[in-house]
Amino acid sequence: MTKLFVDTDKYGDESPSAVVAAFHGSLHEIVRQRFEESGADWKDFVLGDANTLITKEDFEAVDSDLVDAGHRYDWSAGISQKERPDAYKPAEGTSDADLAAFCFQHPDAPIAEPDAEGRELRGVGDNVVRYNENTTGIARYIRSTDRVLKWLTEGVPENTIAVIDDSGGTLTAPILEQFKGVICAGGTVRSHLGILTREYGIPCLMNAKVNGIMEGDTVSIESTARAKTADDYQGQTKREVTGNIWRTAKRDD
Repeated sequence: MTKLFVDTDKYGDESPSAVVAAFHGSLHEIVRQRFEESGADWKDFVLGDANTLITKEDFEAVDSDLVDAGHRYDWSAGISQKERPDAYKPAEGTSDADLAAFCFQHPDAPIAEPDAEGRELRGVGDNVVRYNENTTGIARYIRSTDRVLKWLTEGVPENTIAVIDDSGGTLTAPILEQFKGVICAGGTVRSHLGILTREYGIPCLMNAKVNGIMEGDTVSIESTARAKTADDYQGQTKREVTGNIWRTAKRDD
């Protein structure tokens, strides 16, 4: 779409990456072209309709430039990688065979040796609703529409605690009410998935930092932890409020 534009005053002697240069260059070129076409002076241009000058087609062109420059997006559901394999990072851990060897490995997940009750700390998350008891079940990753479609037909395995990436809830919505619990690696308690699990009465930890939980492990989520509020995220009382995620037994290989 455009030639790359590098602002040497901004970057100094350090050259930006190809992706950064492509992104900035594309946007700068769009603005430059629209400014020339407007015939207005800069002040009128910026204070006028400049906030509406970038179109859907422009964003698609910028996206194309980023991919051509080597950028690959993270994906939240395998369907993204299937539809645009050139634009997304490889989809690991989506097939049943892949999931046998896959696990989340968040670098900030707290882990600890088994406690007196045999519970091995494997992560934390933001509790959506406070329940009277903790929730124990079998960890099963849901990272593709293939698994959702399979379970929609065959039924979700009993005692499933779904471990998923996508906080939007769209991927798992058709089978959500069959889960015993949910661990989601993204979002907040106000995300779509958080709202859905609250309405269905399904214990859920959002924004989870998990490390080392494998498909088929028995896990327990601290659904008795205090539920996180909007103020906890961004209010004057902003604070870290989490519920623990324990592994209580490894899968039988």
